[in-house]
Amino acid sequence: MRILSTLILVLGDAHIPDRAYEIPREILRFIDSLSNIDIAIYTGDFTGEDVYEWFKNLCRRTYAVEGNMDYLPLPPYEVFNILGINFGVVHGDQVYPRGNLKKLTKIAHRLNVQVLFSGHTHAPFVDVYGGVLHINPGSLTGAWGGGGGTGIPSLALVEIESIEKLGIKVYELYRGKLLTTKHKIINLKEQTSR
Repeated sequence: MRILSTLILVLGDAHIPDRAYEIPREILRFIDSLSNIDIAIYTGDFTGEDVYEWFKNLCRRTYAVEGNMDYLPLPPYEVFNILGINFGVVHGDQVYPRGNLKKLTKIAHRLNVQVLFSGHTHAPFVDVYGGVLHINPGSLTGAWGGGGGTGIPSLALVEIESIEKLGIKVYELYRGKLLTTKHKIINLKEQTSR
């Protein structure tokens, strides 16, 4: 029996054209190869309309938020539900220091979400804190971030089979090769009951 799942592509912080010229071709090829994307998330800082227009055409269901360097008419947060799981999207510039899980968790609780996608750090992470699953895709171009970052282009994929099974993969571009650098399977039901 085939289990139907939902595939979410998570991107952010391209900073084109202010800090990067283009999305690396290896990443574009990888995204083009994903014919089964159900939802695309963007955690802010497109900084230009071209990347925003490209993003909106990745799939039928997209959610994007305004980053601290965006001048596009985007909301500060998005909330949606899949299989009874509440998801939220913010840029992350609402907290200091960047990526502070305690403060991001407060935002998640305010939004009533179990999973929070955020950006702004330019460094990917997947972590559970305060009963909230936090996913940050890093920077799509590896652009420099005001608070640091890795300088390595990255993105994330989330595959949802049920509240008991979320698979998260972070991909980073090293020497022309897109590698899986983080892979976690999370039972959200267990994590959020702690």
